[in-house]
Amino acid sequence: MKKLKTLFLISSFIFHLSPSFAQELHGFVDARYGVRIQSDPNSDDETLSEARLQLNSIWYHDLFTLTARSDFLYDGVANNHDHIDLETGEGPIDLRELNVLFTPVYWADVKVGRQILTWGTGDLLFINDLFSKDWKSFFAGRDEEYLKAPSDALFVSFFPSFATIDVAYIPRFDSDRFIDGERFSYWGGTGLTGADLQTDKPDDWFEDDEIALRIYRNFQGWEIAGYGYNGFWKTPQGYDLSTMQNTFPKLSVYGASARGALAGGIANLEAGYYDSRDDRDGTDPFTPNSEFRVLAGYEHELATDLTGSVQYYIEHMMDYDEYQQTASGPRRDEDRHVITLRLTQMLMNQNLTLGLFTYWSPTDQDAYLRPNVSYKLTDNWLIEARGNIFIGNHNHTFFGQFEDDSNIALAARYSF
Repeated sequence: MKKLKTLFLISSFIFHLSPSFAQELHGFVDARYGVRIQSDPNSDDETLSEARLQLNSIWYHDLFTLTARSDFLYDGVANNHDHIDLETGEGPIDLRELNVLFTPVYWADVKVGRQILTWGTGDLLFINDLFSKDWKSFFAGRDEEYLKAPSDALFVSFFPSFATIDVAYIPRFDSDRFIDGERFSYWGGTGLTGADLQTDKPDDWFEDDEIALRIYRNFQGWEIAGYGYNGFWKTPQGYDLSTMQNTFPKLSVYGASARGALAGGIANLEAGYYDSRDDRDGTDPFTPNSEFRVLAGYEHELATDLTGSVQYYIEHMMDYDEYQQTASGPRRDEDRHVITLRLTQMLMNQNLTLGLFTYWSPTDQDAYLRPNVSYKLTDNWLIEARGNIFIGNHNHTFFGQFEDDSNIALAARYSF
């Protein structure tokens, strides 16, 4: 109750801020509360209890553009109100963007600083997009934009005549904001646990770096792209027996995608080879094997203001025989299949939005449902309800491990 009172007082204060204090300033005030729909012995019932103020401003100059966007929040679930960690987003400040964009020559753009990076064709499925994701926010019911975590990077776009080339350089490894026991329990190898996940993260500047490349162009109405990445697995999928810590093994990814109009809708195809450089022969049980990943998707307007899309995704483990010989505990299948479905219905002059996004894995025998209802009260006010429903027959599968973390969240947002 004390948390709710504090949340209400802060929300009441920031909801009365005047939107006219800076003409160039935009943002929103957002209050959210989420709770589990079933008990989890490893975690509290609350998954969200927060008030958030986001300020976003852009300054234009003849020579450059400066962008600043930051969130200021009170998080009643977290226990780190006095600690600020801009890399993990923990604490009362989450710096989303602070960067400078300039054009040194007519055939190149340069953006340097904190920024949100993304590419690829998947809808909430990522193959060649190896930029940081925030799975805590995604599972807790925050707005979908918070799935993309910020990176401190140099991003350069080149514009030769034959294609567009994008290069992203991240001088120090940015992992995902992964599930670590703070807010959600997870599969710990022998059972579900809410203990803090102990990790050994590469963090040396300019040594433990990442570089990503995209080359793309349009061809007869289709965008064709090639990708490359060199860095690390974005979540701690390795394990070091000597330190008893989870690790981030080295990873390179090579891929391609295509996206374009087909039969009245939009089709996409994407594939990538995951080269697990620390275990290319697949014999180390504490390092993930290399994989080949592919997805195909299609989006179409089913009726007026009703849109549907479907995707089929496969992860194929390389050197599976070697994996079977060394693996202990529950074993993965050689192929993991995932089917997604998105339905979006707009009603009441497009003020009411009904949405559903589902993941279903017939091989893992688990699923993840994300229902959503939002209503625009005015041009500024929005109210919303979200769900994160996990279903699984086994505790060790990706979605099945979070079954006790299923939750619903309510939100109100004032944009200015």
